[in-house]
Amino acid sequence: MRRRAKTRNPLKTTTTPAKQQRRTNQRGIRKQASRTNGKDQCLPSFTYTSSPCSTEWIRTDARRTAIGLDLDLESLEWCLENNLSKIGADGYSRMLLFHGNVLQPMESRLVKQKFTNLVHGLDLNSNNGTGSNSCKQMGLADSKCLANLTMSEADFPARDIICAFNYSCCCLHSRKDLVLYFRHVRSVLSERGGIFVMDVYGGISSERKLRLQRKFPSFTYFWEQDEFDIISRQTRISLHFQGGKKQMMRYAFTYHWRLWSIPEIKDCLEEAGFKWVHVWMREMPNTQSGGNAKEYNANRDVKYEESQHFNQGDAWNAYVVGVANV
Repeated sequence: MRRRAKTRNPLKTTTTPAKQQRRTNQRGIRKQASRTNGKDQCLPSFTYTSSPCSTEWIRTDARRTAIGLDLDLESLEWCLENNLSKIGADGYSRMLLFHGNVLQPMESRLVKQKFTNLVHGLDLNSNNGTGSNSCKQMGLADSKCLANLTMSEADFPARDIICAFNYSCCCLHSRKDLVLYFRHVRSVLSERGGIFVMDVYGGISSERKLRLQRKFPSFTYFWEQDEFDIISRQTRISLHFQGGKKQMMRYAFTYHWRLWSIPEIKDCLEEAGFKWVHVWMREMPNTQSGGNAKEYNANRDVKYEESQHFNQGDAWNAYVVGVANV
């Protein structure tokens, strides 16, 4: 990773107001992060635009709650049957999955398919700590716990953390939609340091035709990137999987993406009402090297670092964090 050399006057020890505010804000983010690791009081509320991360969130602390929102109903139902079922009945009382569009989140509906079968007769109206109390913890009336309610009918507490990973912002192609999405996120974040975390990728390799593969113990994963339109900044990403020598699943997932730049995302977050925006970046392996065409492995030893300047390279990955208030 290349960085610009920083010059510092050894005689100047004062801190400007801007620097002091930035340091204060950074401490607030670190405090939020430490809480999620159990080093401080629990952050109870979490929202993710998909379900696996929400499942992991509630699994690690019995006091936590989560809300998942996804456009793919099949994925949400799969999560209920495969991920959440491993946590037990208590998990169903602390995580709610909604099916809908992030641009109209209040119209999304609670996923309840096979819910009653999965809880194995749990009485949600009992006072055993997993029923009525859990409904109140999520901000729902008892009678609505099993109802196919919309998100607008629920009175959820403000969220401490909202995440949108797997480059999901790229599914939104217009700036208007991106700002609208960010405004929805901002409106439900806690004013006590609530944060919104998302990821984005880029680099020279992201704007050309590309094919990469990664091997895992039981399968091989292929990333195929079509030609990049420099006017619309759109491309098509296809994911393929190979389970064995003859078990090839082509086009398991296909996405039509607009690749947003970090300055564009930052501007949209600020327009949506976020007070501070921070960027953590890491350089990814060069996709043009001979070995990566056949086997692409990210160097896990390379850490993400908060950056205000970062020289363009072949490939990079970034986490963008919007802070509601500190």
